[in-house]
Parts: sequence; structure tokens; C-alpha cells
Amino acid sequence: MIYEGSVCKMARNLLCHHTILFGVILLGALAAPVHAQVRQCEPNGEYAARRARLAGQVDAPIVLFGYTGKENASEAYVFNQEPYFYYLTGHNEEGAALLLIPDSVAAKGWAGAKEILYLPPRNRLQEAWNGPRIGPDDPDVHEKTGFATVERFGDLQDDLAKVAAIVPALYTLLPTQESNAGYPHRQNWAAWLAQNDAGAKVEQIEPQIGAMRQIKSAGEIDLLTRAIELSVDAHLAAMKMMRPGLFEYQVAAHMEEIHFAGGCEAEAYAPIVGAGFNSTVLHYDKIGAQIQDGDIVVLDVGGQFSGYTADITRTLPANGKFTPRQREIYDIVYGAQQAAMDAIKPGARLGRGPGGLGQIALDYINHHGKDLHGQPLGKYFIHGLSHHIGLGVHDAGDPYRPLEPGMVVTMEPGIYIPEEKIGVRIEDDVLITPTGYKLLTARLPRKAEDIEKIMAEAKTQRTAAQ
Repeated sequence: MIYEGSVCKMARNLLCHHTILFGVILLGALAAPVHAQVRQCEPNGEYAARRARLAGQVDAPIVLFGYTGKENASEAYVFNQEPYFYYLTGHNEEGAALLLIPDSVAAKGWAGAKEILYLPPRNRLQEAWNGPRIGPDDPDVHEKTGFATVERFGDLQDDLAKVAAIVPALYTLLPTQESNAGYPHRQNWAAWLAQNDAGAKVEQIEPQIGAMRQIKSAGEIDLLTRAIELSVDAHLAAMKMMRPGLFEYQVAAHMEEIHFAGGCEAEAYAPIVGAGFNSTVLHYDKIGAQIQDGDIVVLDVGGQFSGYTADITRTLPANGKFTPRQREIYDIVYGAQQAAMDAIKPGARLGRGPGGLGQIALDYINHHGKDLHGQPLGKYFIHGLSHHIGLGVHDAGDPYRPLEPGMVVTMEPGIYIPEEKIGVRIEDDVLITPTGYKLLTARLPRKAEDIEKIMAEAKTQRTAAQ
């Protein structure tokens, strides 16, 4: 999935074995459904350790808000917790908040708990429609949430007034002008704090949490691997079914079916299946065209498992055999990807510029092949090489930070030539290790000849079955 600074919409959401879907009906009218997902979480101790590390980096209280469940009025909306909040709590239900008190604030006279989870009180009538929720007064709430102190959300205002009397400042997730991140969630809660924080100065906490999120825990890597493996299964199935006459949406639908049957709760982003000219449209999401003989087809499709997102792209010949020109462009993109991956190591940088992995890929493309006018192909590589993945398909943190062990990033060079109706992108997910990298998508073939072999074998099997 190419980074463009915006959040892609989820195209479809289907029921899977660990997702509970409930509709809400109010006053006899069908309202937007609210969903709660039962995810495979990391141990409570992992979230507690993250909160402790974060609190140790600041000198003022931190307050974060989960999503309310009302951010999207669509009936197809499936609740996904605000990722920064989820990263620190593992809590995937609506209407929660978190308060963290650093030791330096506690030493100045704060007598309460150093971390408090705030939950809305249980509404039994609402739960008849939405299903059970965790309430602040539940006898097992501490065991379930991993918090020793759980209070009602209504208590947060008084607690903020108390800490403001000690330290007249606090940290939260503030909206940013650059990307309008978290709109309208961050704007709504920034406005709420302005009314309820007793005049405290509010500062941005996003950089500190984003930097933490870039280094994945063992548990996060396991969940990412589950998402990636299911997405690899889907791409292999697409290779085997691909043929002229299918519609783009048929391929996408089959890939999604594999994701959901394997336990994904959603797509990581709107599936991209683009044939012919559509292969040159970077975020093509109409997926309505019929695939023609001789087309090249870009498939950028990934699943989300327990909140963690895969991001994989393959480019296929519709009839199972690349034309000479398609093969030429494909091999250049493959070579650029391999050249960049050969340079992956701790300390490397993702972007363009001297020594950057993106520059390595661009230089390779510029030195291999020409367009129809004899010009280098680098101008057709119009996006970045890489981005982090995790709780977001374009995950949090500084994209220019040097690579470190534990980071998981994409490698996705591409060439898009509308004049020739040829678009090629190859995207894989890699884990940075102390000595280099591990290719998490290694099970999915990348070489053109290997793709053609899989497609030829599948065609033979289809013919034999007729």
C-alpha cells in the first residue's frame, strides 16, 4: 500500500470467528451498528510495560482517549480502537480513557494511582443490542484490563483538576496541521480538554508513542506474521485463479474471503486490483473492470489480524505469460527491490538521498531500461519505497528514523507508464534484524518465472477439471 499521507477506507467488513457484530436500533429506526471485536491480545504485562516506559519520558500527566464508537455512521462500520490508545492498553471497546502519572508528578503530591483506566458505566439496555461490555464496577475488571485502578469515565474531569493543581500541564494526542491526524477524534478531545482540564497547558505526546510503536515486541511480530501469512495465502489463490474474463472485483472478493476465513477482522485497506490502464493508477479502488487478455494486473491487498496489518503487492500477467515489454519492466522493478533489500541493515534509511534505500531503488530504475521516448524510467517511480506497518498500514513514527532491529517495513518500488498501460509494483514486508532483515513474505514468489509457473500449473488443473 503506497504511502500518501491519508488513511485509506476499509472497503468491506465481514463476520469472522472472533468478531462479534451487533446492530443498534433506537426508537424503531435503524441506526449505525456498533461492533466489538474479541482480539488476540498481548499479555497485560506488555501493555503495562509500555505505559511505564512512556510515563518515564515525560514530566507531566498523560491523558489519552479511545474511540467512542460513533466516529463513523456507516452501517458497515466495524469498531477499531484508536491505535495509540490500543497500543498502551489492549482495550478494544468504546468510550474509554487513560491517565498516566509520572513519578515526578507523584512526588509533588499526587496521592492517587499512577495509571487509571476510565470506562463508561455498563448500560444493560444498550447491551441487549450491542452485547456485553466491560464496566468499571465489574468484579473481574482488573484481571481483564490489567489495571489495578479502573474508574468511571465521569471521574476523569475531577482527576484532571487535581493533577492540574500540582502540575499545570499535561500531554495528549493533539491534531496536527500537516496531516490532520485523527480527525475528528483528536479535535473533539482537544476541545473537551480545553473545557475540562482546569487551565492546564496541553502538549503533544504523539512523537514519544510513535517512536515506541516503531519497534515491535515479539507479540506484535507474531500478530503481524499472522496477518501476513493469511495475505500470502490470498495472493497465492489470486495467482491460481487469475485469467482473462474475470472482473477485478471477483479477484478481490476471493482474496478477502481467505482473509476472513482465516480470522482477519477487516481488510487492512481498500483492496486494489487494477488491470491494464488501471494498473498505473496507484490507489485504484473502483475494481469494476473486466480483465482482458494481455493485461497486466496489480494486486495490492492485505488483511488485518487482531489489529495488525499486512501490506503486500504482486503484479500478474492476466493470461499467465508476461509480454516481452511487461517482463522487461517487471524485471527492472524486481531488480530495484532486490538492490534496496540487499542494503537493508540497522542504521540504513528508507528515503531518497545519499545512501538511502529509496535512492538505491531509484538509481537502479534509472540505469535499467527506457520509456518509448528513450528517457530513463525513474520519473515513473512516483512514490516512496517504504513505510512502517503495524497497528496502522502506514504505521506511526518518524519515517526518516534510521532502521533498528524490531522494525517492520515494506519494500515496494514501482513503475507506472500510462502511455503503455503498464503498471508494476512488487511489495514485500520485512523485519529488521541485528544483522540485516528477515523477509516475512518469503513464501510468496517474487520472480516473474516463478509466478508464471504457478499460473501455468493452475491453468492446467482448470483445463483437466473441465
